Amino acid sequence: MDKKKKVTLSILLANLFLAFLGIGLVVPVLPTIMNELSINGAVVGYMVAVFAFVQLISSPIAGRWADRYGRKRMIVIGLVIFGLSEFLFGIGKTVEVLFLSRMFGGLSSAFIMPAVTAFIADITTAHERPKALGYMSAAINTGFIIGPGLGGFLAEFSARLPFYVAGFLGVFAAILSFILLKEPERLEETKVPEHSQSTTWKVAFKPIYFIPLLLIFISSFGLSAFESLFSLFIDHKFGFSPKDIAIIIMGGGIIGAVGQVFLFDYLTKKIGEIRLIRWCFLFSSIVVFVMTIVNHYFSILLVTFIVFAGFDLIRPAVTTYLSKVAGNDQGFIGGMNSTFTSFGNIFGPIVGGMLFDINLNFPYYFSTIVLIIGTAMAMYWKEASAVANKNSQ
Repeated sequence: MDKKKKVTLSILLANLFLAFLGIGLVVPVLPTIMNELSINGAVVGYMVAVFAFVQLISSPIAGRWADRYGRKRMIVIGLVIFGLSEFLFGIGKTVEVLFLSRMFGGLSSAFIMPAVTAFIADITTAHERPKALGYMSAAINTGFIIGPGLGGFLAEFSARLPFYVAGFLGVFAAILSFILLKEPERLEETKVPEHSQSTTWKVAFKPIYFIPLLLIFISSFGLSAFESLFSLFIDHKFGFSPKDIAIIIMGGGIIGAVGQVFLFDYLTKKIGEIRLIRWCFLFSSIVVFVMTIVNHYFSILLVTFIVFAGFDLIRPAVTTYLSKVAGNDQGFIGGMNSTFTSFGNIFGPIVGGMLFDINLNFPYYFSTIVLIIGTAMAMYWKEASAVANKNSQ
């Protein structure tokens, strides 16, 4: 990768870092806001689901717009919407306003992620792409590393302050992107043919795409039931404060980022994306179950760190695979990636929230079962591996 592309990638990653720093800021104070408004687990589940629902219906269109109107434009608009959604959540005093905020948040995610993935595909070769996408995931996780710590600190002054800071960071990242990012030149493999049929859902059901997209759905379905209620789980079960929650999530983020920077590129080259996905599914299903039986502070910390490490390798592995085989459908497949993620993120939190109100451990039993199903599917994914290797040569 030449110097100009490295600078562009650095700017792109810096903006992603700022956006996800904003998201990380609010995590430790969510239980405080939920308790303040007397919101139960089911309502939290629906709140996460409405975010995912808006992302679901918007992602295919946003992915196609990223191909048609440009990556930069979609990123800037998405960051502005994200900033506004955080400001809205900060001033929200009713459940209805919080739901509206999450709807804007889902729209912003649909605009940003397909465009960023396609942008990276444009400025990298097939050989460089796994490392670049690993850096993208690391930038996201680094935002989560610093964000909760800063959020826990800001919450000492006001439980609403982290949302205002997150909103400011979103708008600042949008300005930074508008000034510094240059629309990339499309590689021949990422250009959209004039009569491309990628605008239809038929593309997503091609065997080479459908299996990884289905795995994305399964992983999101199981993991969202875990992640969406995580802060509430440790708040209700262990009585953790916003500062405790910040420490746990920061530690998990550090482990995940280290794994992505130093292990992801090596593992994908050593064993391939598909085999890595198999092991991560198996690994995650075991550790999520262990979360229900630990009861000491440091054992909770250790298990959480390991859980995040496994989770943080699955998505970049699937994204890298899809990027390799997407050809001239980069933006569209990036959108479908977000769409299938949203399918899982809609139903996982709803089921998890309902189970949470019955028993605190039930969402984690549910996640374990879903991840085991994902493991079985990934083990079956042998023929797809051969097809992917053939197409990447």
